Amino acid sequence: MPIRPILQFPDARLSMPAAPVERFDAELAALAGDLLDTMRAAPGIGITAPHIGILQRLTVIELDPASAPKTYVNPTIIWSSEDTISHVEGSVSMPGITDDVIRPKRVRIRYQTLTGEITEEEADGLLSVCLQHEIDQLNGLFWLQRLSRLKRERAIKRFSKHGKG
Repeated sequence: MPIRPILQFPDARLSMPAAPVERFDAELAALAGDLLDTMRAAPGIGITAPHIGILQRLTVIELDPASAPKTYVNPTIIWSSEDTISHVEGSVSMPGITDDVIRPKRVRIRYQTLTGEITEEEADGLLSVCLQHEIDQLNGLFWLQRLSRLKRERAIKRFSKHGKG
């Protein structure tokens, strides 16, 4: 599967909501494969179709190379816990820049598989953080928007200094 170019912050497409996937076919499966290879090459642990300029609700997550990657089509958060977790986050679209983001500790999501089957999953810890991060991206919310204005401005300045912004 080809490694696709990743959009770099501040590309406007990173702030656009993705459209629901309606066709569950070989093309969708191939796109998921491309996302996986692109994410591994970045490197990263999660990526969405919008990261490569395709505004569809598709994300691939691989927290541990020893475990099978997971593909989520049209994911939505249907429940989140009141207790929170702070975790260092970043983006394949803003390499080298990270900061602490506070999110609900646990979530339950509803999504579809590559064949269109509707399913639900509950997650905590790193998987919960990653799912929330990628679903935010699918909703057009780049991870920086979860930071205070001061932290966001500092992150953008650091990214610009790296010659990537």
